[in-house]
Amino acid sequence: MYEYSFHKRVRYAETDKMGYLYYGHYAKLYEIGRVETIRSLGVSYKQLEDEHRIMMPVLNMEVRYMLPAYYDEMIEIRSILHEMPDKLLVFHHELYNEDEKLINKACIKLMFVDMKLNKRISCPEILKNTLSPYF
Repeated sequence: MYEYSFHKRVRYAETDKMGYLYYGHYAKLYEIGRVETIRSLGVSYKQLEDEHRIMMPVLNMEVRYMLPAYYDEMIEIRSILHEMPDKLLVFHHELYNEDEKLINKACIKLMFVDMKLNKRISCPEILKNTLSPYF
């Protein structure tokens, strides 16, 4: 298992009339979590795309909203990989408010695509090698 946390403050422009983080912005938080988790392993999305010609489109997203996030609140984005990726990379995200209460969770499934061939592939070696010590 691999887990990484990143913090982000809710901006005014991200809220609705009630002062809640607008539900459409949660996908952006998950993306921040994914990008920073991959970066914490010493690999970047940019490197995967530019050097290795691999992209990771989202295949599926399941979300559970429990409590609202509010304007100016610091949110902890926990991104967890429960299993070694094979055909899919499955991220479990948990969002916590400043009181450390779980406010949202999501499961995001991504696939790997070879940009040269425009075909689906298995997990690239660079990610397998980087993640293997954790599984």
